[in-house]
Amino acid sequence: MGFRAVLVDREGLIVDAKESRQGVQAVPKGEHAGVLSDALAPWRSKHGSLRVVAAGMIGSRNGWLEMPYVPTPATAADFAAVSRTIELPEGDRLRFLPGLTDPSAFPFPDVMRGEETQLVGFGLEQDIVVVLPGTHSKWAEIRHGRIERFRTFVTGEIFNTLANHSFLSKVATAEADHASAAFAEGLALARDESGRAGGLLTRLFAVRTGWLAGKITPEEMKSRLSGLIVGWEFAEARAGGWFKEGDTIAIVGDDDLVEVYGAVSKAFGVNLAPAPADAAIRGALAISEYDLRSRGQEGPGRSCHRA
Repeated sequence: MGFRAVLVDREGLIVDAKESRQGVQAVPKGEHAGVLSDALAPWRSKHGSLRVVAAGMIGSRNGWLEMPYVPTPATAADFAAVSRTIELPEGDRLRFLPGLTDPSAFPFPDVMRGEETQLVGFGLEQDIVVVLPGTHSKWAEIRHGRIERFRTFVTGEIFNTLANHSFLSKVATAEADHASAAFAEGLALARDESGRAGGLLTRLFAVRTGWLAGKITPEEMKSRLSGLIVGWEFAEARAGGWFKEGDTIAIVGDDDLVEVYGAVSKAFGVNLAPAPADAAIRGALAISEYDLRSRGQEGPGRSCHRA
């Protein structure tokens, strides 16, 4: 995961944005301040000192400053209460946001860093299940103004590993096409798996045996694999009581996975609630503003940073 920063004005509207591949894993300990300073220098020269909100892996054990996990059920006030601010040499104020943990998860507590800002930015007012697609997809339940619980599905990581570092990678000749018939076929295998022998592990190998049998072409393999794995995420969520046919859920994100997960939701008979694409920014600012209001403070121009 790389570096991503957006500059927002006092109304929370995006003024500018920048990205790079230099995420926290690529920055040696003790050099984070210098990297951030260099990245924000053009904004600082134009707007003066910045108030920076940092969320995600920058607050992990391998990041700049390890931040605690807030346990579920959690509100925006709970995140603000354990946030931490440091002063930077150029006059910027950097606020680190904590992560979120679900102690009820089996067999060990589940965790997230960064996605909690998306949940707060989506809004905690309605009772609903929110899906956050990604390398490690999250399913979270919002109830009574709190994030009640969540679970992680390593969907994206499993797909990338199998597609690029397994027996499939030696045969497959095209990237996954989420609009293809092959994707839909893989999805159907997951959606309709109930009552059939075997499970995900046997279905995964069938992507290869289907090729050996002349039923799947090399061009279709990654598409079928993607449909199967994303579909299995939904099948597991359904079996775990996260939704049933006819329910309404929300898909929150800012990339093409939102459209993919939206299509899969419809295939599983689930309705979709509207969700903002800038939920992460809204949430990070909401947590920061909540803390500032409680202290009776206001800040200068703002930058929101995720890494």
